[in-house]
Amino acid sequence: MEFLLDPSIWAGLLTLIVLEIVLGIDNLVFIAILADKLPPKERDKARLIGLSLALLMRLGLLSLISWMVTLTRPLFSIGQFSFAGRDLILLAGGLFLLFKATMELHERLENHPHDSNGNKSYASFWAVVIQIVVLDAVFSLDAVITAVGMVNHLPVMMTAVVIAMGIMLLASKPLTNFVNAHPTVVVLCLSFLLMIGLSLVAEGFGFHIPKGYLYAAIGFSILIELFNQIARRNFIRHQSHRPMRERTAEAILRLMGGRRGGAAANVESGQSSAENPLLPQETFKDEERYMINGVLTLASRSIRSIMTPRGEISWVDATKPLDEIRMQLLDTPHSLFPVCRGELDEVIGIVRAKDLLVALEQGMNIHTFAASSPPLIVPETLDPINLLGVLRRAKGSFVLVTNEFGVVQGLVTPLDVLEAIAGEFPDEDETPDIVVDGDSWLAKGGTDLHSLQQRLDYFDLVKPGDDYASLAGLLIAQKGQLPLPGETIDMPPLHFMIVEATDYRIDLVRIIKDRPQDEEES
Repeated sequence: MEFLLDPSIWAGLLTLIVLEIVLGIDNLVFIAILADKLPPKERDKARLIGLSLALLMRLGLLSLISWMVTLTRPLFSIGQFSFAGRDLILLAGGLFLLFKATMELHERLENHPHDSNGNKSYASFWAVVIQIVVLDAVFSLDAVITAVGMVNHLPVMMTAVVIAMGIMLLASKPLTNFVNAHPTVVVLCLSFLLMIGLSLVAEGFGFHIPKGYLYAAIGFSILIELFNQIARRNFIRHQSHRPMRERTAEAILRLMGGRRGGAAANVESGQSSAENPLLPQETFKDEERYMINGVLTLASRSIRSIMTPRGEISWVDATKPLDEIRMQLLDTPHSLFPVCRGELDEVIGIVRAKDLLVALEQGMNIHTFAASSPPLIVPETLDPINLLGVLRRAKGSFVLVTNEFGVVQGLVTPLDVLEAIAGEFPDEDETPDIVVDGDSWLAKGGTDLHSLQQRLDYFDLVKPGDDYASLAGLLIAQKGQLPLPGETIDMPPLHFMIVEATDYRIDLVRIIKDRPQDEEES
């Protein structure tokens, strides 16, 4: 019992336990990486076998202290280098560790851990166990030599080894789960093993590298990786607050070589697909990219950017003479008309032109006939996704859009939604909003900015929170007032020249886009 009352014994035991745990961490990390190659149900068994073998080896080597001492005696010399049994074991272990860590790093950097069927290919259980045994021998030798050099009592050495291995066994599964859940940590651990393997080879040649240097480098690297994990976790938390639809749309658009997803997307992907030559951008035709872009951005648009504005609505004034109404119906190509009482805001109903002509021929009262088809009215704050359900209820008709005061702002037809997705389908009495004119474009002032972005292949015109949806609104906001004909508004790489404008609106704009510098040089 006097043996247990010696404070130096307890101090040596605690110190040796800490050192055994520290020296066993590299063994534990490598076992975690190797166990990941096995099916999930066999990983715990492999960890248990690996650590049990390490414990048995260390206890066995401790019981052969006299033999361990002989391992430090030189066996032969080559030039200025003399080699003992310990040196040969360290050389073999270091070379094996360098080879295995390099192969593991190559596999992860090349990113080919799966077979051709898309299922993960698992390694043989006993092949993994044999690799664990080989590494256990190397790491056990290092730990036992440290124990022999620190403590003179064999029971203290064995007690410290058993306690340390028990703690490592308890920590093995959480450490394995953490390592496997963080790919960057796996690469970091493999780099540690490379460094340890190199130090073992150096030790085998007689060059002693202080362990403090290795642990300082490992500790600093772990600190940097901790900062990296915190930054990544905060980034994921920030992204989780953004709508899933928005994040999915940005990811698909980047794959198509379309709009960049902003700073957050660039952080996540590293670079845009337009800058990545490995992505096959030719997979999508221009029409397909246009339509996919339209579908993905539909939810982020406002009804104002989709609707036919108030100034372009053709409506029937029920207070006018019947002959004048009949001529209006015959002279315009539209099939549906809002029938109003004196002004557009006094809507009676929505009628088909041919039905109204028949009703006029039969002498029916136009007010009574129009009132049988009341209009569907939606607020301008409604988002386009919910608008689709309203259009379904309209059964081929259109819906009117009003502001908070009940003033009609425009109307939306199913064709308007289709144009927002697939591009313009002009009526017989319309001209396209955007036409190519040599090296420039001519665009109407009411051109939708989303459509203009896709035609110009420039996606910085629409900003979140903007209260305008047309080209004219953009130019007025940039100028601060209504620009005059002949004025040019520069928004590099785009330049907008006002071609036609009145005192209260912009009618036609010429758009010139700067050519990329590499094209100019060629």
